[in-house]
Amino acid sequence: MHDIAGMLPATDGLACFNRMYLLVTEAVRDQVGSGFFADAAFMARLDVNFVNRYLAAISAFRVAPGGAPRSWKVLLDNRADSGLAPMQFALAGMNAHINYDLAPALAQTCADCSTAPDRGAHHADFEKVNLTLEALDSHIRESFEQGVLLELDREFAGLQNLVDGFSITAAREAGWVNAEVLWRLRDEELLARAFLITLDRTVGFAGGALLVRLPRL
Repeated sequence: MHDIAGMLPATDGLACFNRMYLLVTEAVRDQVGSGFFADAAFMARLDVNFVNRYLAAISAFRVAPGGAPRSWKVLLDNRADSGLAPMQFALAGMNAHINYDLAPALAQTCADCSTAPDRGAHHADFEKVNLTLEALDSHIRESFEQGVLLELDREFAGLQNLVDGFSITAAREAGWVNAEVLWRLRDEELLARAFLITLDRTVGFAGGALLVRLPRL
């Protein structure tokens, strides 16, 4: 992710999401080693699986744009659109990563660790991440409230309504439920694949709505 940040201009749509995600990922990694989580090994593995899905989507798009998940493609296709606010790109990235990537990353982590979503402290630890996100809220906002990013975001009417309408906590709750569904479908490969295809389509549609052009002030 540091490589992505170093290669892209600040206003690039992928850079807008990556900036925010880097803050969150580094904070969670710090807490893994601090005793914050009851099952640090599980959360560390989840962090890796989660990040890998993001990186895999970018890699797939670079090889063949049509090969990327729809949920990510909507952001990657429009990342150079100057008619969109930087914060819209960040929201679209959060939508793709939380609403699409989180569930399979969780299910994969349970398989890797020979456990299940409803065992031990997994759900409690998962919810603790919400506290981390709340604590980082001001830092995330500050990353957009400076220089050219702030000036660009100020140009768009209705942007705050779009931001207020997206709940990270609600998206993560849905991600947990979807992970439980995938876990129960782990022996039903065709159904699991159909579920993910449908989820990708739905999340991609939501991403398109987040990237609708707003009137300029």
